[in-house]
Amino acid sequence: MADATLRIDRPAKTLRTLALERMREAIMDFHFQPGERLVERPLCDQLGVSRSVVREVLRQLETEGLVQMIPGHGPAVAKPDLGRTDEIYELRALLEGIAAKACATSATDNQIALLDTALAKLLEAWASGVPAEVMRATARFYEVLFEAADKRIAWEIVTGLNVRINQLRSMTILSLNRRDAAIAEMHAIMDAIRSRKPEAAEAAARRHVETAWKIAREALRLGSL
Repeated sequence: MADATLRIDRPAKTLRTLALERMREAIMDFHFQPGERLVERPLCDQLGVSRSVVREVLRQLETEGLVQMIPGHGPAVAKPDLGRTDEIYELRALLEGIAAKACATSATDNQIALLDTALAKLLEAWASGVPAEVMRATARFYEVLFEAADKRIAWEIVTGLNVRINQLRSMTILSLNRRDAAIAEMHAIMDAIRSRKPEAAEAAARRHVETAWKIAREALRLGSL
């Protein structure tokens, strides 16, 4: 019989996954600035991982739009593109509005309760003041919302869009006076869903995205990113 005391517990996450999460958060927290070169050797030392892991992480971040390869210079933190982000926010507003409307129309009481729980977690994240935590909690809230709306394909699209603008989303979270306004906007979405007001829910969801985009657009215009 095998001796269970000799069994080696495997970590829940691989070094690659941990390094990827750390780098993603570092970029979104602006530890690395847009346009800054990402040199492998210093990254190996900072993360405590091998060069092969760093290369895998950088390749993954490139697919997410957070890193770009610059000919002759290597990988660097990607700079947001105004033309692309304009379209991304436009699509997000449309899809999140559709999902909120459908949710207000057909969500069960149990699904609304799950949304309330997700919103409470989001408020806790806002109180922490950590952008990465806020984005994780926001993603969870919308995942529950899109599932309640039975818009799973739309959620996959929104998820893909979000990874391409994580820097901008992080920046809007850090902007002055965004916290209170964002919380009010999220409450407006939930109030409309609970009240079974589809049009109001759609308008509130679209307004939330459009307000964030105004902040991001102004920062891009002023060269803050």
